[in-house]
Amino acid sequence: MDATFASVVGGTWESLSERRFLLLMLIGFVSAFGFIRLSTRLMRSPRVPWWPGSVVSDSGVHVHHLFFGIVLMMVAGGLSFAAGETDGPWYAIYAVLFGIGLGLTIDEYALALHLDDVYWSREGRSSIDATLIALGLFGLVLLAFVPTRIDTDSPAVLATTVAVATGHFGWVLIAAGKHRLVHAVFGIFLPGLAVYAGLRLAKPNSLWAKRFYGERRPAKQARAERRFRADRLTDRLKERVRDAVGGVTEEEYRARLAAAAPTTAAPTPKRSASPR
Repeated sequence: MDATFASVVGGTWESLSERRFLLLMLIGFVSAFGFIRLSTRLMRSPRVPWWPGSVVSDSGVHVHHLFFGIVLMMVAGGLSFAAGETDGPWYAIYAVLFGIGLGLTIDEYALALHLDDVYWSREGRSSIDATLIALGLFGLVLLAFVPTRIDTDSPAVLATTVAVATGHFGWVLIAAGKHRLVHAVFGIFLPGLAVYAGLRLAKPNSLWAKRFYGERRPAKQARAERRFRADRLTDRLKERVRDAVGGVTEEEYRARLAAAAPTTAAPTPKRSASPR
């Protein structure tokens, strides 16, 4: 049984070829993100007061794990370039370390985007979105859904490939302009997905809507606002996924704590006996 399992694992490892190091990076990425999210959720939980808190310097500076992630990616990437090899155990170690650094960094993507500590706020949810998109992209590349390589042997083939690629990425840009970012990103690897998103209605606050809807086409703008209202089922499902992966916002967390706290009724003061 053990020999069969080892044979299957070894065959899968060899079949991945150069992509096996991407798998190692993905393992480091998922492990680091999962650990740091679990850690930050435990830090604010009153049930585990023994869990260590944030790293704060003597001068009171909060050292975010984004800092450690960037440093680790720099070290792992620099060492892999300096080693000059694309195989072997050290290259595998660099891949895992780079994935760990990426996981720590992307968990605070919103902080870098807003230049503010928005980790538990509504704006901080973009870190979870970025992580899930990155995870999907790595998975697609790992499954060999990579963009077509350009063949330069034949001018006709080259011209056709460039034309098709230009049209393909044009639809990707349109999908992104309509703020259908998931379709745009995954549409890079999956032909037809960006076209589908590009033909659909744009979100009301997207660049496309601001340019082509609004006062120019008020009916379309109103239709977009009705279609992408805040309480629609898709957004509610997305919020549940974000809550499950990264935890609820600070506002929601405080509300839950307040609701769960036992309410002690104030004792009714006794009336003094009336003198007779």
